[in-house]
Amino acid sequence: MGKPENTPAAGQREQFGSRISFVLASMGGAIGLGIIWKFPYLVGRHGGAAFIVVYLAALVLVAVPVLITEFTIGRKTGTSYTSALKKLLPGKKWYLVGILGVIALTLTLSFYCGIAGWTVAYLLKSVTGAYSGMATDQVVALFSDFTTNPWQMLLWLAVMLLITTVVVLRGVKGGIEKVCNILLPLMFLFIIFLAIRAIMLPGAGEGVKFYLLPDFSSLNGEAVMAAIGQSFFALGVGCGNLVVYGSYLDRKKTIGSSTLMVVLGDTVVAILFGLIIFPAAAAFNIEAGMGPPLVFITLPAIFAQMNFGMVFATVFFIMMFFACLTSTICIMEAIVGYLVDEFHLSRRLSCWIVTGIVFVIGSVMMMSYGPLSNVLIMGQTIFDFFNDTVVSAILLPLGALLMVLLVGWVLKPRTLLDEANIGEGLKINRYYTITIRYIAPVAIFFMFLQLIGVIRF
Repeated sequence: MGKPENTPAAGQREQFGSRISFVLASMGGAIGLGIIWKFPYLVGRHGGAAFIVVYLAALVLVAVPVLITEFTIGRKTGTSYTSALKKLLPGKKWYLVGILGVIALTLTLSFYCGIAGWTVAYLLKSVTGAYSGMATDQVVALFSDFTTNPWQMLLWLAVMLLITTVVVLRGVKGGIEKVCNILLPLMFLFIIFLAIRAIMLPGAGEGVKFYLLPDFSSLNGEAVMAAIGQSFFALGVGCGNLVVYGSYLDRKKTIGSSTLMVVLGDTVVAILFGLIIFPAAAAFNIEAGMGPPLVFITLPAIFAQMNFGMVFATVFFIMMFFACLTSTICIMEAIVGYLVDEFHLSRRLSCWIVTGIVFVIGSVMMMSYGPLSNVLIMGQTIFDFFNDTVVSAILLPLGALLMVLLVGWVLKPRTLLDEANIGEGLKINRYYTITIRYIAPVAIFFMFLQLIGVIRF
């Protein structure tokens, strides 16, 4: 029998066909729900453009060094995070940090596919005009009826999970690269289109002012910690999932150059999302808010009142679906990569194992909106406990802290710098050494203490 299409030769690891494909796939992994429904809210709450300045500083000094680390570890070892740590530190227990990351990613994929499935459902509702002309209270009731229907929750979780699995099954070039090369440019166009439309709405100017005019009096310790935390969510770092993308990268360009392109694209998208949300909310005198209510209540209520609102709603939820899919692909690929590298399973078997596990966990999480809504863990629903506490407050910052301590003080930065600087483009030396050894660990440590409630700002 001939070699199956898109399958590399024995012992040969697949690679992205070009640097732009790598950048688009990495951006797709980073651009997701954290940017869409949290970044604009934080900007509005913490001083507008003043918060953006602090956020950019947090990106450069804290999150970007971690992103560089993930890409470089992947390219240097040619394998996923756990296997990479075994190669870099043979005989040591540091590989457990990689397993911690796999656990975090599995939980993340479980609730992410559930919420992402809602975007598909609301895309269909927008196409059919299911909420056209509805008042806000009717839109709220529609969302409540939807989320408390257990069969709907399971159906859309399964749909999103299967779409993700089909892409990852096809490998790097045949699946991930092809999909991201198409979806990311389209997503940019849709975001720009919606931002222009939102800014042109009558009364939108007040929303633009609220979003972008700096108010430095609103900056405090809480704002700084929020900026640091958001920089991690915005780039999707901390769990080692982007190590696997780095393992598919060639050595023609430096890691610094590729990272810069990813961060710039990610930041532009984050800012543009705010230019969709705040002008539209101001135009219709609706509080923007954050989280699922923003995407599935506030914005649909706005679209329901707009001329040709269902057209814009359809474009918005297509864009949301693209953003969610490229993120779920990245997360699943990291988990699949772990199974392939550690247990030498086939990609196909690994994909279906991940799909089964995620569906079971995700089903329990999504039932917390319906039949299991009264089941509380530490005063939180099952969904909120695993999303807000276990992953966001514990596993992600803890994983990032252990990563920077490992690279900064155990491996030493020079171990990765030589690899990162191979190729043409931006070289990183002193900047990386200082940030990964001193600035990033301190910032992440304080962020971790705040998230678990040890300190308050």
